[in-house]
Amino acid sequence: MPREHKDPDEKIRERNIRLIIKAGIEIFSRKGYDGTRIAEIAEASGLPKANVYYYFSSKEQIYTAIIEHLLEGWDNALKYITADREPAEAFRLYIRAKLDYTRKNVAESRLFASEIIQGARFLKKKDRQHIRDVTDRHVAVVEAWIAEGKILPVDPRHLFIMLWASTQFYADFEPIAADGLKKSRLKVEDYEMAAKTIAETVLRGVLPQG
Repeated sequence: MPREHKDPDEKIRERNIRLIIKAGIEIFSRKGYDGTRIAEIAEASGLPKANVYYYFSSKEQIYTAIIEHLLEGWDNALKYITADREPAEAFRLYIRAKLDYTRKNVAESRLFASEIIQGARFLKKKDRQHIRDVTDRHVAVVEAWIAEGKILPVDPRHLFIMLWASTQFYADFEPIAADGLKKSRLKVEDYEMAAKTIAETVLRGVLPQG
């Protein structure tokens, strides 16, 4: 089957949006929403200010696009929680994917954490509904596993909240995590050990024994 080729203009558009999002994450994470100016994002992206306004009409649009990008990354990690997988494999894959995403996108993750701590003023209704809908779908998978006797009875929503918390902490609060591990900073192997430890702990608590 022949490979589809993207229109050159579409490639340019995607590249420029990526540059703007990347620059926005870097500036917003350092200066906060109120302290950030479009001109700074344009300079950091290497694009003229007019080009930034061509794709985004305001810095709020850039900010909310960053939030949407993060949620998409979380969705990609959740793709492993499916009914056709065994729970042990699904949880291990999900936990590792979630930790990998936060490790590779630390500034984005911390930006989102800061946004939530400050009251989630830019988390749109559609994004909050998206989180509810995605959670509902994966809660249904866990409930089916419980009904089939594949895992022990557990509140699926609290289980997911616990998984979100444990997989975010290493990136969002790295200085504390590093102190706990007696290190100056976290490395890839620390995230790998975190994935193993979290998965083994969770699975010992939810998988039937014997």
